[in-house]
Amino acid sequence: MADRIIEKKKWSSKRILTIVGIVALVALIVGSFYFTSGGSKLNVEEERITISEVSKGPFQELISVNGVVLPITTIYLDAIEGGRVEERYVEDGAIMKKGQPILKLSNSDLLMNMVSQQNTVYNTLTQMQINKNAASQNTVVKLNQMADVESLYKEAERLYRLNKKLYEEKAIGFQEFKKSENDYNYYLQKRNLTQQILQQDSLSRNQQEAQDKRSYAASQNALDIMQKKVNDLIVRAPVDGQLTSLDAEVGQNKNKGERLGQIDVMSGFKVRVDIDEHYITRIYAGLVGQVQIGDAVYKLKISKVYTQVTNSRFQVDMQFEGKVPENVRRGQSLQIRLALSDEKQAIRLPRGGFFTKTGGNWVYKLSADGTTAYKVDIVLGSQNPDYFEVVKGLEVGDKVITSSYDNYENIQELVIKKK
Repeated sequence: MADRIIEKKKWSSKRILTIVGIVALVALIVGSFYFTSGGSKLNVEEERITISEVSKGPFQELISVNGVVLPITTIYLDAIEGGRVEERYVEDGAIMKKGQPILKLSNSDLLMNMVSQQNTVYNTLTQMQINKNAASQNTVVKLNQMADVESLYKEAERLYRLNKKLYEEKAIGFQEFKKSENDYNYYLQKRNLTQQILQQDSLSRNQQEAQDKRSYAASQNALDIMQKKVNDLIVRAPVDGQLTSLDAEVGQNKNKGERLGQIDVMSGFKVRVDIDEHYITRIYAGLVGQVQIGDAVYKLKISKVYTQVTNSRFQVDMQFEGKVPENVRRGQSLQIRLALSDEKQAIRLPRGGFFTKTGGNWVYKLSADGTTAYKVDIVLGSQNPDYFEVVKGLEVGDKVITSSYDNYENIQELVIKKK
């Protein structure tokens, strides 16, 4: 049996796989070089992109902010004294007049303290009367003593003067004269001492009366304060307005200082606006903004800036200038265009999704025939909800792709396919 000659295969499986691998590697290297060397292109359909034209016109730096309508003034109702809610006279949302009762609290300890203070006032008043009667009686006694001393003094003075004359005429002896002189001097001293005692009694009486009056005034003042505390158990509206956020149910205990609700003064409205802290150095009282409500546009002005930053945001209050919308309501949300500069003429580029990807550092600018778009570096300045201000890199009439660039990573040139 003769041997069969086996023909050698020119393209073995191993050889084919090796060649395919080499080709793929070369393609990968070439492709990588092509795409990273800045020469990459991508076809895009015109209907899937937004093309905007650079223009020149009026420009004002604006930011879009959100605000909430609030009453021009809000007065908070806190429990001046703690107690149990005994009765509610009105419901949440009621229109109140100043002094109108809202609810009644009960506090037995406070009532007992007031009764105790009333007794203190009555006791003080009674003691005052006792002291006054005692002082009057004491004064009467001293006046009687003064009258007696005065009578004895005058008699001693009369006898002394008479005996002095008689002694000088040698009608009486020295001993008799000397006795009348000694009696006169004795009653003179006693008269002077009695006068001093009477004066001291008058001063002491006045001091006692003044002290009693102060004690009574202090106890009466304490009673007045206690009475006011009891009166404060009836919570009343401090101003005319609308009662809102009333949080008090019958039987509920409220501590002293606890928030019960609020009164919104309905004479006007303000808008509380949240702003990103990025703008805090550029926001001040007097800046104006606009808001569209229905078909009308209304002007607002910043009246107060709250510089405290919370969660990267701060707040301002704005008030309507001139015409005030009729249908605005508390809690209504408004979108406001707040002006940060005066209006001027500038080169403008419409806003778009491109900014998220490029940060405003470059854009795809269309060629003159509109068939391609290529990267150009630009510099943007101020912005508003409609436009960016172009500082450098674009001219009036240039056309730019302003839609999102999310799918154009590392693409240098876009080829625009038209229908």
